Amino acid sequence: MVNVSVFLLMCVLLIILPGPDTAIATKNTLTVSKKGGIQTILGSCCGLLIHTFAAVIGLSAIIVKSAYVFAVLKYVGAVYLCYLGVKTLWTLKTIRSLPPVLQDETQVDHKYAHQSCFKQGFLTNIMNPKVAVFFLTFLPQFVDVSSATFVPFLFMGLIYTAITALWFVFYVYLLDRISAFMKKPTTKTVIEGLTGTILIGFGIKLALEKAH
Repeated sequence: MVNVSVFLLMCVLLIILPGPDTAIATKNTLTVSKKGGIQTILGSCCGLLIHTFAAVIGLSAIIVKSAYVFAVLKYVGAVYLCYLGVKTLWTLKTIRSLPPVLQDETQVDHKYAHQSCFKQGFLTNIMNPKVAVFFLTFLPQFVDVSSATFVPFLFMGLIYTAITALWFVFYVYLLDRISAFMKKPTTKTVIEGLTGTILIGFGIKLALEKAH
């Protein structure tokens, strides 16, 4: 492995850029709880680990080279992101149409919704073929191709996943600490509406993505 410092810097910069994982983690932390946000992170990181091992053993190369497989994963992932976005907006509309007392009761019911947070984080990550493309194009830049690449690729994938986990744990805990402000009716309405719109936007963007 070469240019370790550059690799770490690039990882940090890429991870903190808002993406579908950030939108899902934000939504679940605010609508469910800190526990929901952590479970979303675990799901996303499990998806990253699968992409890491897939890249190492060459499955990602098959996905990238096969236009059919790429298209299937792309559209399934895009539909799922749009589904989460529409579901968020619809839930927000339903809750805001209820009397204040019932709105509070609805929010309490969210404590049971953490059961699906892991699945949301996992599916959002695993069904995004751009992650596979990222691993195939990003990791080789930091490996000496004249030597064995299996261990370096695996090591870098694990590092990227670990940094992702650390960043999102910090992010979720930060959201939870300022939850008094974030969960105010006006603030929450704006954030959930924006999150739902962003998820739909990411889904459309993914659907229009072309395999190169």
